[in-house]
Amino acid sequence: MPRAAAGLVPRSLLVGGAVRGYRGPVDATLLEMMPPEEESLAGGREGDGDSGFVLLQALKSGSTRKQGCDPFAQTQRSKLQHRRARINQQINKEMRMRAGAENLFKATSNHKVKETVALELSYVNSNLQLLKEELEELNSSVDVYQNDSESISVPMIPLGLKETKELDLLVPLKDLISEHYGEEGILFEKEIKEFMELRQAMRTPSRNEAGLELLMEYYNQLYFLDSRFFPPTKSLGVFFHWYDSLTGVPSHQRALAFEKGSVLFNIGALHTQIGARQDRTSLPGLNQAIDAFQKAAGAFNYLKENFSNAPSLDMSAASLNMLVRLMVAQVQECVFEKMTLLRAQHDFLARLHLAQEAARVEDVYSLVHQTMTQAHVKDYVPFSWTTMVHVKSEHFKALSHYFAAIALCDCPVPSDAELPEQEKAFIQFHITMPEGPSLRVLLQDPEERRKLGKAHLKKAIMKHEEAMRIHGLCKILRKMDILQEVLSFAHKRSLSKYSEIDHEEDFFETGDAPDIHPKTHQKPEIKSPNFSQVKVTDLFHRLGPLSVFSAKNKWYPARRVHLMRGENGFGFTLRGDSPVLIAGVIPGGCAAEAGLKEGDYIISVNGKDCKWSKHAEVVQLLKSTGEEGVEISVITLQGSEGSKAADKKAAAMSSGSGMLKSNKENSRKSLMNSKSASTLLVWSKKSKRSKKSTYGIPFTAVGDNEAMY
Repeated sequence: MPRAAAGLVPRSLLVGGAVRGYRGPVDATLLEMMPPEEESLAGGREGDGDSGFVLLQALKSGSTRKQGCDPFAQTQRSKLQHRRARINQQINKEMRMRAGAENLFKATSNHKVKETVALELSYVNSNLQLLKEELEELNSSVDVYQNDSESISVPMIPLGLKETKELDLLVPLKDLISEHYGEEGILFEKEIKEFMELRQAMRTPSRNEAGLELLMEYYNQLYFLDSRFFPPTKSLGVFFHWYDSLTGVPSHQRALAFEKGSVLFNIGALHTQIGARQDRTSLPGLNQAIDAFQKAAGAFNYLKENFSNAPSLDMSAASLNMLVRLMVAQVQECVFEKMTLLRAQHDFLARLHLAQEAARVEDVYSLVHQTMTQAHVKDYVPFSWTTMVHVKSEHFKALSHYFAAIALCDCPVPSDAELPEQEKAFIQFHITMPEGPSLRVLLQDPEERRKLGKAHLKKAIMKHEEAMRIHGLCKILRKMDILQEVLSFAHKRSLSKYSEIDHEEDFFETGDAPDIHPKTHQKPEIKSPNFSQVKVTDLFHRLGPLSVFSAKNKWYPARRVHLMRGENGFGFTLRGDSPVLIAGVIPGGCAAEAGLKEGDYIISVNGKDCKWSKHAEVVQLLKSTGEEGVEISVITLQGSEGSKAADKKAAAMSSGSGMLKSNKENSRKSLMNSKSASTLLVWSKKSKRSKKSTYGIPFTAVGDNEAMY
């Protein structure tokens, strides 16, 4: 709906502290009653009506350097996304206004103020309804996402991306680095800004593989961010703001899981856009569309199974279940189109297979339509989506009967050699066997074939007309010329064929053709996201290996120890890599006298940072010391002194999956097998085994991967 229509309703947006359209004593009070946490949710976009904002922000952040980010693209799709972002901001303003008015209505006892606020609420609700209708029309603009070829294809349903506001992490992360890690936060400004640039870039991904890789890269970096900066008992103090993909309603949470889930949703949404843009008149285009919709289904399904309690409706279990079924149906539609290209049109069995494929498409779209009309989804899904799914269901049922009629009427009577194969295929073709003669007589008698074919065509025409009737009920779909053209062409084709086989001397009443048994030769596959295919490096790796230097661990302040070499060496046992662990200390030895303890981690030797050093590298540094001794800096994990720390380090080194044992939202076990996990957990690889010491020591014997020094 054009925004000019909003002029029919008095505006009640807050502008500069005043209410436009009504200027009464309630203005200032309403402003005070607005929820403070929701203020400036637009992230600097308020009042911006064109796409220039994204370009300006891209220039400021330097995010245009990121491959896969395309903020300058002035395509129809990008303009549509910018319009969606603008409407999201307006919806946010109206909701803040409504919340303030409702709070004032509850708080005041003045009847005059109550009447004024009630009038204001009616204005706000009217404006919200107009905005939501406008957003629904944008979400129904599926033609914008289709391919640009001149061929006629049934449009697919893509999803728009979730919008988010900017996020400034500079101060919170610098503070946490100083407080938790004991490092100068200012030394990590480069890494923090690089992460923020990556986040800014992923807001405008390009509609191709590079855009998907950008979203995947950011998602993988969130894993490291979670491990580094989100302690289980403390909040970082930042809110992640995202807008609902379909309604534009804003939501915000402190939980990083909300950020991860929203990015995962956008990965699925981008797959739908890539699938919708493919040229489905060619086999390569169809294969790419099938792959894209299967990956979209996998992303939504993974989101449904691994993220719970989402604050926005588009990420609720009911909505995600609907989206998974919708993507599977669109895959099945592409499979049908693929079969029409691969199979010879004049072959009897090929046409039976096409009819069954079409029946299968009708079957899955009927399931999607049932899902869309359920109570929790009905009022949320755009009416145009529900109508299009219903239209497709009727359309493909008509096609199934049309191809059945073509197989019976246009293909020659089978020879004695062909009859057994055709009879076997036909006996499983209908859900219920057609009335009349036996199957063998039916296949061999041209007149009986024509009668049954005529019955199928009659049903096909009825279903075509039902699809066109349903299509006409939706104002948005009536504007979609491609869909109208497809439905009209299929209807005319069936009418033409019916007129061709209809004889004037036919005095028999055309029977009711039985429905066709749905069957597919390529079952859709739900492909879960493979995050390990996008290799990432922890931006904050300078803080040290995550097995020790993570948000969930706490350690005592670093201790600097001056160590002299004795007759029997330093008097301790070292084990492991990155960082090297002091696994044992000889009582009375040099290390014990210097204050070193079992369970200490060596983080520097003579001022050289050793957090990431291998076992052999640390040993070499120790051996290279002279008579003056060596300066060693060590840390001890709180609550993990002694053998507990050694056991914990050994367990961390022996299995990279230890870092994945977080709550359900943060787990990715199903996506990363033991081989792929090493791409993210590079610090967990076992170090090479060192030679055992032959010293007799009065504590536990030196184990594998340990050496005495």
